[in-house]
Amino acid sequence: MPKFLLSFALLSFIATANMLMTAQADETKPATETKTITLDVQNMTCALCPLTVRKSLEKVEGVIKAEASFDTKTATVTFNPAKTTLEALTQATTNAGYPSKLKE
Repeated sequence: MPKFLLSFALLSFIATANMLMTAQADETKPATETKTITLDVQNMTCALCPLTVRKSLEKVEGVIKAEASFDTKTATVTFNPAKTTLEALTQATTNAGYPSKLKE
């Protein structure tokens, strides 16, 4: 029985130390680079159009957040530029029926 308790205590110590080292390593990783852009979006004619635009953008790999506004006819997108491009984002809205371009 004492060997069992000693083994259990040793395994618990190793597991805890491993979790602490992993957590510390995660804290030292650089933050993922993000970019936020605003797109001028065409063809938004009703209050449901921004929902379709937002959903089309959210399907693009690398998109972190997407919002669309019927009032301003724009979409604001936060994304990882290592995973997607402006062209992929505008293509996504165009494929959904809402051509877009970078707002200047």
